[in-house]
Amino acid sequence: MPLPVIRPMTPADVGPATAAILRADWGDRRAYLDFVTGHAETHPFVADADGSIVGTGVVSLHGPVAWIGTIWVDPAFRGRGVGLALTHATIETAVQASCRTLVLVATDAGRPMYERLGFEVQTWYRTLEAPGLDGEAVDPRIHPFRPWDLAPMVALDAAATGEDRAHLLRAFATPGSTRVLRQPDGTLGGFVVRASWGGGATIAPGLQDAAAILHARRVAAGSGKRVRAGLIAENEAGLDLLAAMGWTEAWRAPRLIRGDPLHWQPDAIWGQFNHALG
Repeated sequence: MPLPVIRPMTPADVGPATAAILRADWGDRRAYLDFVTGHAETHPFVADADGSIVGTGVVSLHGPVAWIGTIWVDPAFRGRGVGLALTHATIETAVQASCRTLVLVATDAGRPMYERLGFEVQTWYRTLEAPGLDGEAVDPRIHPFRPWDLAPMVALDAAATGEDRAHLLRAFATPGSTRVLRQPDGTLGGFVVRASWGGGATIAPGLQDAAAILHARRVAAGSGKRVRAGLIAENEAGLDLLAAMGWTEAWRAPRLIRGDPLHWQPDAIWGQFNHALG
């Protein structure tokens, strides 16, 4: 049987791809796939087997850095090189865009393939969660996003990640989706930006500023819900602080890298849009 054809994902593929991923218990990815099929800096692919979607892959271009993710293959087609072909498609797109660094978060099943492609473990993500809160006060320095916050957010994000994610911040930042922490002197101390599918990038170089933003997220969620944060393993002080605040570890996974090293601040990162966008 020939391998499926690897081709760019189109908006018409979103429904079938969402249904296929749901059948494999990977969760509802419709809002995310709707976004990546219509956004200039994200390039999704599908594996097409005679009109059926049996695999996906996405690459997001952040200036000199590219994120690779959502490498999914239908169980019936695994072990036949489909995941490798999808990954090659994303890598080729990143190389053509002159990206010098490739980043991804690996599952246990996918990690050996990525390592054969030259990726190495850079560090680990540790995802923590905590229950929502009712009726607690929020730090008065935290405010809804306003358009003049975008430029300092982009600068703060670039220093933290070593990437140019301005296109994502422009796409997602609204007064409803975004909170910023302004210091008394008017400078930006951190922010959280929520995506339509629920993920959220949280950036804060200061330990207590990050704690204040995450506490505000718990209050906004309310009781009966849980809030997640994604920290880099090097952020030992942050992990200790959140543990003291009642957060517990829910998940961890390796972050792999290929290419030029990043100039970044891992202890300023407290959450991600998802593991295909960073």
